[in-house]
Order: sequence, then structure tokens, then C-alpha cells
Amino acid sequence: MKRILIIQGHPDPKSGHFVQALGSAYQRGARNAGHVCKRIDVARLDFPLLRSAEEWKFREPPADIREAQAELVAAEHVVIVFPLWLGDMPAVLKGFFEQLLRPGFAISKKARNPFAAGLLKGRSAHIVVTMGMPSFFYRLFYGAHSLKSLKQAMEFCGVKPVRTTVIGMVEAKREARERWLSRLFALGRKAG
Repeated sequence: MKRILIIQGHPDPKSGHFVQALGSAYQRGARNAGHVCKRIDVARLDFPLLRSAEEWKFREPPADIREAQAELVAAEHVVIVFPLWLGDMPAVLKGFFEQLLRPGFAISKKARNPFAAGLLKGRSAHIVVTMGMPSFFYRLFYGAHSLKSLKQAMEFCGVKPVRTTVIGMVEAKREARERWLSRLFALGRKAG
């Protein structure tokens, strides 16, 4: 049994988005297998965007971020699900990670070696990204830059391994969507 945290990063709090259904499928699979599963819907949180390095380093995080940090500390495995917007994660999800992964929480303020500064060791992660374009095009033409950036940020914070899944052509036929929902359910069962 693992303690799993799902971070659902669609910026629209209304339900009905495919990326939300993927997160729910993973959650159902995890619970079905006996894992303890918590979920954060980033669009429902209340936090400001950070506007300076001083705010990031020294300002106390808002209550919703402190609660998210507590959930992250309790987790052994983290699943991050979000849609690709303009080639990157949605702005609210980026703002969430800037608030969440602060010095003193995710990275050490005092580490002499910046590559050993991660404070979130002992956790693994799986990042799932959806997009309208074919996934091979995103990987080959764009180099999956936003996915690589988030993966490296998580690894820098000590989270390893970080696996990735890219789901392209989300406006595909219903059968293709159903296959992806089944795959996420299966991933949840094995906490992968």
C-alpha cells in the first residue's frame, strides 16, 4: 500500500475535462488496489502569484499551499496531470508549483552542493500531460520542453524516479479516450 497524492492541474474548476477524468481514473484504480489516495485540484485553491525572489524565499505560504505541502510530505508517490496550453503547463499550475516548492520546504537553503539540495527524497512521481497535437510531434519537434522542465524541477527537489506519459490527440475518438482511461486506472492500481 502506498500513499499517493494526485495533483490535478486543469485551470478550470468546472468538471467535464478529459484531464480531470484521467486523474479520477488513476484515483479509482489506486483506491481499488488498497492505496491511500489524496487529490489536489489546483483550480480550486486560493493563492496569489509570486512576484519576486524575496516573496519566494521569505514570505509565508498561504493556507492552501501549506495544506498542499502537508499532503506532499505525507505522500510516497505523486501524480501530476495537466493539459498542455501554448506549449507549457497552464499558468495557474506553474504558479502553484512556484508557491509549493519553496526553499526550506522542497530545497535546502543551506546545501553546499546544489545538486544535493532536494528535501523531498523518498518520493516518486508520474507526470501525465494531455494535448491536442500528436504526442510524437510534441516530443520530436518541440523536444517536450515543458515536460522536461517539470521533471527536472521535481528531481532537483529530490523526487526520483519521475516517469512521464504524454497523451496526444485528446479530441480523438471515444474509443481512444476509453483506452487511456483504462491505462490510467491500471497505473493507479500499481501506483505507477
